[in-house]
Amino acid sequence: MVDNNTSPNKPDKQTPFTYYHPTSFSTQGYDDDGELSVVVKEQLQDRLLPIANVGRIMKQILPPNAKISKEGKETMQECVSEFISFVTGEASDKCGKEKRKTVNGDDICWALGNLGFDDYAEPLKRYLVKYREAEGERANQNRAAAGEEAGFGRRTSDGETPVTFSFDLMEKGRN
Repeated sequence: MVDNNTSPNKPDKQTPFTYYHPTSFSTQGYDDDGELSVVVKEQLQDRLLPIANVGRIMKQILPPNAKISKEGKETMQECVSEFISFVTGEASDKCGKEKRKTVNGDDICWALGNLGFDDYAEPLKRYLVKYREAEGERANQNRAAAGEEAGFGRRTSDGETPVTFSFDLMEKGRN
């Protein structure tokens, strides 16, 4: 007996995220020749990283005179997009179980480790710490710059730092 209440292309209601590989779609979306329809191709293309970015990253690691075929770029595009979806899906599942809606960098690091990509998780954790430190420093610089714009830390036209005043509140009963 077939259960008509569930569809292979609809996420299970018990899990917050279910990832379906592009090849797991039913025969819907295929034309008479067995090729994917234009609509389905566009939907799949929306899930992939831009091929120009993938090609640029690939060229960075190769010798300057190396060439990359269109098929090679497309294959890598599909692989990295699949990898990102796989890791993000695991992180999203964790967030769903913890009743959180936002996936953060720590969740991605956890997912990498949980999926067996420890060689990537540890360097990414170190990068995340450095990134957060740099963001904190940038925020402090922006606050300092905003303070200067408001007149704090400015010098007068003759180069002197203006005098600042400090007002202490007197406690009740003390003079």
